[in-house]
Amino acid sequence: MWPLIRVFVSLFIALEMTFAGLFNGIMISPADMPETSVGEYTQYVDPFIGTGGTPWTCGMLSPAATVPFGSVRLGPDTSFIGGAYIVKTNTSGYYYEHAHIKGFSHSRLSGTGAEDYQIFRVTPAVGEKEAGVIPYSHMYETAVPGYYAVYLQALDCLVELTADVHTGVHRYTFNGNSDARLFIDITSTAGNYGAAKGKVDVSQDGIITGSAQIGAAFSSRYEGLPVYFAAVTDKPVLSYEISGDENDLGIDLNFGKLNGESVEMKLGISFISTENAMENLKAETEGLTFDDVRKNALADWDERLSVIDIKTEDDEIKKVFYTALYHSMIMPTNFTDINGEYLGFDKKVHTAENFTYRSDMSLWDTSRTTHSLYTLIEPEIQYDCLNSLVEMAKAGGALPRWPMGAGYAGSMLGDPANIVITESYLKGFTDFDVQSAYEYMKKSSEVKDTKVGRDYIDLYNEYGFVPDDLAPADESVARTIEYSWEDAAIAELALALGYSEDAEKYGEKAMYYKNTFNPETRYFQARNSDGEYVWNFSPYITSFYDAVMIEKFADCYCEGSARQWRWNALQDIDGMIELFGGEEYFVSELEDFMEDASLTRAAIDPGHGFWVGNQHDIHTPYLFSNAGRADLTQKWVRWTLKNRFSDDINGLDGNDDGGTLSAWYVFSAMGFYPLAGTDKYWIGSPNIDSASIALGNGNTLDIEVFNQSEKNVYVYSVTLNGEELEGPYITHEQLMGGGELRFYMSYTPAK
Repeated sequence: MWPLIRVFVSLFIALEMTFAGLFNGIMISPADMPETSVGEYTQYVDPFIGTGGTPWTCGMLSPAATVPFGSVRLGPDTSFIGGAYIVKTNTSGYYYEHAHIKGFSHSRLSGTGAEDYQIFRVTPAVGEKEAGVIPYSHMYETAVPGYYAVYLQALDCLVELTADVHTGVHRYTFNGNSDARLFIDITSTAGNYGAAKGKVDVSQDGIITGSAQIGAAFSSRYEGLPVYFAAVTDKPVLSYEISGDENDLGIDLNFGKLNGESVEMKLGISFISTENAMENLKAETEGLTFDDVRKNALADWDERLSVIDIKTEDDEIKKVFYTALYHSMIMPTNFTDINGEYLGFDKKVHTAENFTYRSDMSLWDTSRTTHSLYTLIEPEIQYDCLNSLVEMAKAGGALPRWPMGAGYAGSMLGDPANIVITESYLKGFTDFDVQSAYEYMKKSSEVKDTKVGRDYIDLYNEYGFVPDDLAPADESVARTIEYSWEDAAIAELALALGYSEDAEKYGEKAMYYKNTFNPETRYFQARNSDGEYVWNFSPYITSFYDAVMIEKFADCYCEGSARQWRWNALQDIDGMIELFGGEEYFVSELEDFMEDASLTRAAIDPGHGFWVGNQHDIHTPYLFSNAGRADLTQKWVRWTLKNRFSDDINGLDGNDDGGTLSAWYVFSAMGFYPLAGTDKYWIGSPNIDSASIALGNGNTLDIEVFNQSEKNVYVYSVTLNGEELEGPYITHEQLMGGGELRFYMSYTPAK
């Protein structure tokens, strides 16, 4: 069934692109596209990387105009011919292989597998034509950080977009002599989802206000997300027409004949009120033109990206690196209005004191790389996240694992917030309510009395694993492994806080992962409540295929195969190696796993081998170092950097998930990578010549790589401030001290 679906989708995309090619071939030359100003670092960013490719394994990214960690992400929403919704092709709203644009909405999730937001979509129209899907060409499309533009020949209209934190700024240049119109879809949302309670109004002085309640992939999992807007235009609206009802509401604005002139619209959003939306708009853009806002957005991005200054003669590496750094800074979302108010998980209005409340954290993913990056270069953002997680728990009763908007999305499994909180505290992030965080962490390991938390926690505590027969078809092995990792985080935090009894208790629970390891097969396998391992086992079948198979082989795993879940005891790597019977067999099996990686990046079927595009085996190249084979870590890190990332539209090996894959690249390119939940970083193999990192504490870490090339991938030695480093790790404290980190590279492995 899956192969047939994929063939059908591929054929439909081919048909769409054929139509686009024919259309583009007869396009007349438009007015010259505007020049795209760039800065010292933004010149290397390509927002189109990761926007195309195989629908289910693409980056799920968008070229939308945004500022770092903003709220508004203003960009195009694309579709198949006629606006048909055939399959989820790109959850960000923009899919490079589409040839039609539905309009330009004000926010979206970045890199995730879920469709949400895409609020207040604006679609240009001319004359008497009804606003609808519009063909477009990549020949007349451009994007840089903070700016997106496309020429729509069917309307003879140039569309330009830029943004501030809460405000989207549009400029539409209509070249024809027909009436110029903008249609605002008040109740627009992502995909096939809907919105309700739509309202819109136009005041006597021309201010347009409105609101709706989104109920898309994640926001529908709680009571829905209310969103408000206020908009102003720099030209008078000659007439307007409101159409539809509260569940399908729009307003059509008519500006008359512009004859080559442009109309600018500023639209501010809030999750509190239209008054707050207007206040956000004024505070950010009052008195500023489109070009002023665009210039500010570009400067903001250039400043953020300057935190890491790399040198390399390989232009593709520089482009991939800075685009990855850019993508790692799109989410979490600023959910706080200018006046400090935010909508909490209890659906009440709160005021953030001395921090910015942030939402949209893909924690199951970002806990492994992205938050570790923030601890180095964005401490303010990391503190915002820590404070926000605690406030979410206080309002909703539990720490979230995927906070989206004003509620628990509940996606994936376990308590990944534990990893973020413990790692941060161990790295010196202590100025937050860690005591409350700690109590919520413990509570989730004992009981489940909220919508989120650990499913089957009572069974896990009773048996020391999640029995497969009592949790049928519900990821029993994956849950056991994840829960034990998260209990290890509790134990580490308890130890740091001085709670020795708790540290011992949760340290024991951290070893529960061993209870699903079958010594005969040397795999983590489903096990029933009587202690027997489930008979139907194959390490080569993934849970994706299980969905269409009569006999289930992998439903005890989450989004993967037994092979991909075989390497996940990050809290006890030495103990995991012992389960394999020692380093030699462990290395042999891990090498086979790496060699079985798909032959192509972002493949239609990523298979059962190494897949950096999914999070549970994202760290595996670094595990060789723990088994005495740092050379194989170096070999496979460099292989992954070269073969699983590129500067084209299919430039990532899977969903970016809030910057998770992007942060993997940033770390690995610089030569070290975080062991999530700890203050340690593995030493890898950098593919750049040098880097200067402006650390969050004010120090500077200068990385120099000697004799590095595409062939010289092996690290002969590493020194920090003149002292040679031993073992697989460098600590956070060592890095934050700054100074000189030097890699000496070789064509052959070090002895």
